[in-house]
Amino acid sequence: MATDALSDLLKTVRLTGAAYFEIAAREPWSVHSPARELILPRILPGADHLIAYHVVTSGRCCASLVGGQSLELEAGEVVVITNADPHVMSSSAGMLADPPDADMIEIAAAGRLPFHVNLTCGGAPSARLVCGYLACDARPFNPLLESLPPMLKAGGERRNDVGGLGQFIHFAVAEVADRRVGSESVLTKLSELMFIDVVRRYVEALPPQQTGWLAGLRDPSVAKALALIHARPSFGWTVEGLARQCGASRTVLAERFVELVGIPPMHYLAKWRMQVASEMLNGNANMAEIAAQVGYDSEAAFSRAFKKMIGVAPSVWRHRSRAD
Repeated sequence: MATDALSDLLKTVRLTGAAYFEIAAREPWSVHSPARELILPRILPGADHLIAYHVVTSGRCCASLVGGQSLELEAGEVVVITNADPHVMSSSAGMLADPPDADMIEIAAAGRLPFHVNLTCGGAPSARLVCGYLACDARPFNPLLESLPPMLKAGGERRNDVGGLGQFIHFAVAEVADRRVGSESVLTKLSELMFIDVVRRYVEALPPQQTGWLAGLRDPSVAKALALIHARPSFGWTVEGLARQCGASRTVLAERFVELVGIPPMHYLAKWRMQVASEMLNGNANMAEIAAQVGYDSEAAFSRAFKKMIGVAPSVWRHRSRAD
């Protein structure tokens, strides 16, 4: 049930990626992340959230949020900056670097990806990285983003696992090295798969006392309730009906849902319906079809609910989405 709920969410928020840089560096070195407003329009125009990732393919390095947390990394590990906050990749913690300007981003975007950054000064590299970005929709409802910490690290302990993250890294290294036809598309898909695998590993490692939407995926009753809501958003769910399907009492389900997800089940249902509707508004479905798919008897009732929750009418949302 848990993986279904996560998959459902990822399908509605238009997760997409692009690999932009390959870095070869020799100590001491440091690179500042490009500003998100320079990167985001290049990946998914109209999306409102950016995620950065860095795969260490050889050597060691450090990832540091500007003014915040630092993580040591070694070959076979990946760090995900979940909100693309300003950060520095460097040979050791505490190093500073200037952000790249818009001209560098234009040069990188105009050429064949990945764009190579050479910081070896003619010597042998002490570290190599493949760095990229993922974009997704944060609006109107993306509980995953709210559940993730600013930085996630994965890999290392399972990099020799043929079915795990190590295999994604192996493929990324091969694609960067071979530069075959279609490698840019392959790297884009690999970055999406890698992010999903990192999130799954994060969920598996959550402590028992953790709260949030992702923690809810590990609770049997809450996970099943989420899966039921996602599977049938048009159904007239009640807390009693969900509890019955989940094999729990109404009180227990309601309390666990609020404790873990942060909002009551019926509030979540209303938000999920608007998320599904917003995705359908990106396509060609008419308003009557959308209203029926998200549980409203009429276009007028759907329009009122959408505007109340999102702040604009469905037609305005559709217009803005198409313009983007």
